[in-house]
Amino acid sequence: MQNSQLRFLTYFIMGYMLLAFVWWSFLLFTKNRDAFQAKIELQQIGMAAEGVIKSPMDFYVSERYQELVSAYRKQERMIMGETIFLSLSLLAGIYVIYRGYRREVDASRQQRNFLLSITHELKSPLAGIRLALETIAKRGDQLPLDKRQMLSQRGIKEADRLNKLVEDLLLSARLESAYQFHQEPLDLQELTERIVLQQSQQNPEADIEFICAKPLAMVSGDRQALTSVVINLIENALKYSPPPAKVTVALRQEDKLLHLEVADQGIGINAMDKKRVFEKFYRVGSEDTRKTKGTGLGLFIVKELIRAHHGTIKVRDNQPQGTIFAITLPVMTKKEEQIPSIASYHEQ
Repeated sequence: MQNSQLRFLTYFIMGYMLLAFVWWSFLLFTKNRDAFQAKIELQQIGMAAEGVIKSPMDFYVSERYQELVSAYRKQERMIMGETIFLSLSLLAGIYVIYRGYRREVDASRQQRNFLLSITHELKSPLAGIRLALETIAKRGDQLPLDKRQMLSQRGIKEADRLNKLVEDLLLSARLESAYQFHQEPLDLQELTERIVLQQSQQNPEADIEFICAKPLAMVSGDRQALTSVVINLIENALKYSPPPAKVTVALRQEDKLLHLEVADQGIGINAMDKKRVFEKFYRVGSEDTRKTKGTGLGLFIVKELIRAHHGTIKVRDNQPQGTIFAITLPVMTKKEEQIPSIASYHEQ
């Protein structure tokens, strides 16, 4: 409330100053014109007294009159230039204040959304783990073996979900500091195929297809980082697709670049959100109306990890519906094959 009042007060003051500049400019133009007319009359009288001119028309074609007109026009241009410069400066100030205010509002909304989502994401797996453990503790002797195994698997799944959330939080924090990547030769085809198999086993109701036409060149990268990239993109595709989800993971090589595409047939992303989906904590909609789980960290982590590997990531519409996340990564050079290295994220 206080910030809003301060913002409106600032706008009022700047608006008042803008009107004051306009009024000041009008007065200067008026004074300049009056001074010009007075100088004309004074010069005309003086030249007539000296006998230089015999009629008013002689004065208007004289050199002195042309000098007065030139000085008057120059003064007009100076006043106009100062008015335009000061007005544009004020308008630029208003724009900067408005943009800063919008950023503050967006940051506040994202922080609120993040707190709401992280609270839900932490409570849900904890509640699932507690329920499974309490059921086993109270009725373990009465439950058949398959029920106990089901509860145990459910608890493990919730624990894995909680562990991934904590890892994402830690990774996003590390990416903002001097995070060290262990560069090594990687077979992206083998890594992606293994992740697709794991995701298919964890989501048996989903149809996850992997397409890779031929063997590909190696890439130089951090195995854990690129694993996180592929997992996040597949999970994101599953999350925003109606059941039964259909996800296609395609990998191909063109010249010295590897292209990895993860396509879904889900709800899609509108043009405005496409520009912001890679921002930290950004999620479409608000936590009050959003149905999908998440913290807004996944795509931010993907973008930063790909950038650290000198690659690019883009998002575009799938046909007839859905979204495609397209990644490009440079293939490994012969020099990199010979010298594995550890690279700092911020040094890149």
